[in-house]
Amino acid sequence: MLRKLSFALVTSAALSACRDSNPILTTAPSSPRLQKSGNDPATVALVRQLTASRGIIALPKAPHVRGELVRLGQMLAFDPILSGNKNISCMTCHMPAYATGDAKSLSVGEGGTGYGSSREHTGDVFIPRNAPPLFNMAAMRHLFWDGRVQLDEHGAVQTPAGNQVTPAMASVFEFGPISAIAMFPPTNRLEMRGQLGTNEVAALDDADNPGIWAALMNRLGAIPEYRRLFEGAYPRTRFDDMTFAHASNAIGGFIVEKMTFDNTPWDHFLAGDDDALTPDQLAGAQTFMTLKCSICHSGATFSDEQFHNVVVNQLGPGVGDGADGRSDFGRMRVTGLASDRYRFRMSPLRNVELTAPYGHDGAITSLRGFVEHYSESDLKLGSFDPMQLEPALRGTVSANIGDLLAQRDPLLQDVVIRPDLVDKLMSYMTALTDPSVRDLKRVVPQTVPSGLPVIPRAP
Repeated sequence: MLRKLSFALVTSAALSACRDSNPILTTAPSSPRLQKSGNDPATVALVRQLTASRGIIALPKAPHVRGELVRLGQMLAFDPILSGNKNISCMTCHMPAYATGDAKSLSVGEGGTGYGSSREHTGDVFIPRNAPPLFNMAAMRHLFWDGRVQLDEHGAVQTPAGNQVTPAMASVFEFGPISAIAMFPPTNRLEMRGQLGTNEVAALDDADNPGIWAALMNRLGAIPEYRRLFEGAYPRTRFDDMTFAHASNAIGGFIVEKMTFDNTPWDHFLAGDDDALTPDQLAGAQTFMTLKCSICHSGATFSDEQFHNVVVNQLGPGVGDGADGRSDFGRMRVTGLASDRYRFRMSPLRNVELTAPYGHDGAITSLRGFVEHYSESDLKLGSFDPMQLEPALRGTVSANIGDLLAQRDPLLQDVVIRPDLVDKLMSYMTALTDPSVRDLKRVVPQTVPSGLPVIPRAP
């Protein structure tokens, strides 16, 4: 991010002065890659130098996933059989047609009708947080907005279920945190499980994760095709000896195999192609590396894997925090530390131009709006226009502006970004898009073993 000074071009001195920096970015018109741009060698060299100094690296090679496991994971991810009332799948909120999101600020889960931006609930019931994209998750240590599924310092996967995930279950996880992520949406009443009295899974106590997981495995085991798929994916294990960890690991394997994308113009640039970026994208890269953006948006995914309060307006039902129960304390809900209040995981930026809306609650609906939010963020917070939201959310914006600002990330202090620099940053964002992401209907199966309806391949 920028200081409240005019921006100079980068020199070594300017780079060191920028060490304490940061923003978040996000959707814009896409720029086609040119075959040869004739980029200025000095600018290319400078961008390479800055990139190295910021620790921005190529995406590591994804782990191998055996085909049988991918097939099982694909079926499970798209099959509504994992929801209490058999009416919503994991991918209903992570639709390939919407770049693994749903084009909504806050998703509509169990009990909703329709798909994508037109999905609604008769009672205007929303899931409290935005559905994040599923890209490149094998390279991430913290999953969910608050990082509640994470890889600890010893390399072990930690989850909200604690010791309910037994050592035997944890031993099934082949791909790190992503192997465990699917353990939890099916246990959540708003997301997939449903309310008391509606189905046998919803009848179980909220704290009884093992019972919920076992009930789902009983459902799957009653379908012969699933038994065959599970035993094909885990050839040395009988289905009756498996747990829901095997299902979650398979969904994780499917996401790793089908949602890892490293064929962007930026990846070609990192691999040594000086002309992989257009001149505008290269200029945007220089701006990005010079500003505070690249302090927090670093590493292979453009996330430092840390948690920051970037003062995005809170809206929607909240998660029960604060005096009115409508706030969301973010990372504090995991750590219990007051210093983590309102902090959320720094958003990765790969394919970001396709994944609007932005922020932990999708409060900002455009890429330009999100980039501009980091310029004088205190003023942006106070002048937030709820009319950009869908009608059912416009009256739900929280008035906790003072509390948010009291714990704003210090890196945002006195940050001002000129409009021309916003333009450059948006150009750079287009260089982070893998062309394959623009059409993901190939990953949507025609049918699933339960015979239940599958989400549409197109919006």
